[in-house]
Amino acid sequence: MQKIVVVGAGQAGASLVAKLRSLGFEGEVTLIGAEPVLPYQRPPLSKAYLLGDMALERLYLRPESFYADNNITLRLGAEVTGIDRAAKSVQLAKGAIDYDALVLTTGSAPRHLPAAIGGALEGVHVVRGLADVDAMGPEFGEGKSVLIVGGGYIGLEAAAVAAKKGLKVTLVEMADRILQRVAAPETSDYFRALHQSHGVDILEGVGLTRLIGDTRVSGAELSDGTTLEVDFVIVGVGITPGTDLAEAAGLEIDNGIKTDALGRTSDPAIWAAGDCASFPYRDGRLRLESVPNAIDQAECVAENLLGAEKTYVPQPWFWSDQYDVKLQIAGLNTGYDRIITRAGDKDGAMSFWYYQGDTLLAVDAANDPRAYMVGKRLIDGGKSPAPDLLADPATDLKSLLRA
Repeated sequence: MQKIVVVGAGQAGASLVAKLRSLGFEGEVTLIGAEPVLPYQRPPLSKAYLLGDMALERLYLRPESFYADNNITLRLGAEVTGIDRAAKSVQLAKGAIDYDALVLTTGSAPRHLPAAIGGALEGVHVVRGLADVDAMGPEFGEGKSVLIVGGGYIGLEAAAVAAKKGLKVTLVEMADRILQRVAAPETSDYFRALHQSHGVDILEGVGLTRLIGDTRVSGAELSDGTTLEVDFVIVGVGITPGTDLAEAAGLEIDNGIKTDALGRTSDPAIWAAGDCASFPYRDGRLRLESVPNAIDQAECVAENLLGAEKTYVPQPWFWSDQYDVKLQIAGLNTGYDRIITRAGDKDGAMSFWYYQGDTLLAVDAANDPRAYMVGKRLIDGGKSPAPDLLADPATDLKSLLRA
């Protein structure tokens, strides 16, 4: 194998090409990205970068010199228009690039509001890429009114930034509670109280009927009949995997680009990793949207490109920063039927432990790094302390690791 081409210059793509070189691959490596900037971190966009606490250069995963020093060809600001699987070439707006192996790390795209309800008006923003955040940055003037649509982690992080900057913040969540899709009611309650303590008006069980405005948004009509005046809107209603290129090439799709346990797609010369890829997990399939998964899966694919035949087994973890609270999550909570709540050592520190029967599935730790560390080690090691033992405040968490 002499030519490896990677399409998608986000966390997964950048991790993969770096891993190839660290493993000693000496063939041609090309990394193609649609954005005209070096591969960068996305999580700080909706936090430190939007707040103005992080400069652009600090977002970059690696300096430009890294790619030159490691003989990695960067094709930035380049649109991939198609894949010719028979010829083993990637079609660009200008020219084509041949490959022996192709890796799709095409990430995901934010869902937009339909134009029919005002989604295309000026002043309506999503949070995904650098350009999105640069476009909304000037909107954050003290005293302005912002409507945030969606009570997931992206919406809540944006609400925290807006509140810290002195804006009037209203957040609407169509479901019965914020974080309903991803967290237990106990975690929702914790973050609802946190945001309300910072002046955010959270409306749950309330949807957006339409946005009001001629060319620019000026208001919003909600499903409960309320009409709000707004200066701008941030939409955080989820993402969709970047499968368009793979679909057009005839690759199998199953909640993302379908891969086997090694990361190979239905075409043996094409692989996938990161937000865009689904892989076998337990008795089904899984697609993870997280930085740790993008890194670990991409590095596993890099090893397998060089013949390792290594099954990808995720050890999921996530995080979210809101105000002065760092939420750390270990494991996957799907199927839980019981929550154990523990207070941490410091004021406001809490952890929520997800059980299915007697099996520990996941932990949400808010400003409680010890609970997160212990929980992650237990989950990664397949250990489940007795729920009653964990529920006892007198139990020393670290003692659970020795059980």
